[in-house]
Amino acid sequence: MAEKEKEKEKEKAKENGEVTTVTESPAGELEELPKTIVRRLVKDKLSQLSAESEITVFREALQAFSESGRIFIHYLTATANDICKESNRQIINAEDVLKALEEIDFPEFVQPLRASLEEFRQRNAGKRSGSSKAKEADRKGKRKEPSTAEVEDEQDATKSDESEDGADD
Repeated sequence: MAEKEKEKEKEKAKENGEVTTVTESPAGELEELPKTIVRRLVKDKLSQLSAESEITVFREALQAFSESGRIFIHYLTATANDICKESNRQIINAEDVLKALEEIDFPEFVQPLRASLEEFRQRNAGKRSGSSKAKEADRKGKRKEPSTAEVEDEQDATKSDESEDGADD
């Protein structure tokens, strides 16, 4: 059944003039989300929801979460890509993803994601401005500090001036 879906996607892409690539592992399976990250996300969320007791999650359930997440990411990506193409662009940006969430009927995710995105931008803006200030200080510091060769040349010039002054006496 998965093969039929792949073929349909390829045919649809050819009709639309798109080029699609499917990354497969050596065993022929589609790439999966990292199991340790999926396990951590599921257990963290379950511990928040059920603080009084520990919930055990079977391996098959983790696999189902992983596959569901992968499918959601693909669906969201395809929708964001469509929005991007409608705007005659080739690069998907954050606004495309937010619009895609609304389009696929997940508007409740938009506001928390927007807040998280703004926090991310502020953190990175601080890092960027901090690193640019450090680079600027380095450049200024390099200008103020003469190189070793310049110091040696200046010392040699001072010595020759002193020896010439002593020879005149």
